[in-house]
Amino acid sequence: MKAMFVAAAVATTTLGSGAALAADLYRGPAPYAPPATYYNWGGFYLGLNAGYEWGKVTHSSIEPSGLLGGVQAGYNWQSGGLLLGGETDLQASGADDTFAPYKFSNPWFGTLRGRVGYALNNILFYGTLGLAYGDLSGSFAGLDETKTLVGWTGGLGLEVGFTPNWSAKVEYLYMDLGDRAFSITGVNNGFQSNMLRFGVNYHF
Repeated sequence: MKAMFVAAAVATTTLGSGAALAADLYRGPAPYAPPATYYNWGGFYLGLNAGYEWGKVTHSSIEPSGLLGGVQAGYNWQSGGLLLGGETDLQASGADDTFAPYKFSNPWFGTLRGRVGYALNNILFYGTLGLAYGDLSGSFAGLDETKTLVGWTGGLGLEVGFTPNWSAKVEYLYMDLGDRAFSITGVNNGFQSNMLRFGVNYHF
């Protein structure tokens, strides 16, 4: 009887050692892990923005400033982290200033720009450069005069995707609308401005 107990103990120890050794020698495939996901910046988008504009009417001491807001639309092409795109926007602006007896304002403007950026997943850093156009309106002694000006704009921005379809951005732009002759001042006047804008975009 004692011999049977000893034999059973030896068999149990041997089987346990064999199972542990088999586990150590197993080299099967690793457990399944889902593939990493990356934010997709490519395609069309449409959005809204709001911000503040401050600038200067050239050949004068007038410095219009005020709130602005508008809409933007664009398209992105993405290859890895590199992004190329085009964007257009149209803005209403409350930028104005009075230097008696003159008053000037920039009631609206628009831009058509290219964008080049680099995406770190859902965070996009970009630069932008392109065409700018808009009105410069002046008044003097009851006389009003408005000129449509054409120039250029450029700046930098940061955009963050917080859902697959929605992103938010902050953007700085410098704009130079050039100048034209104004009868009320007798000289060429133009408009140069800086702006800081915040916006949201919906990606289709």
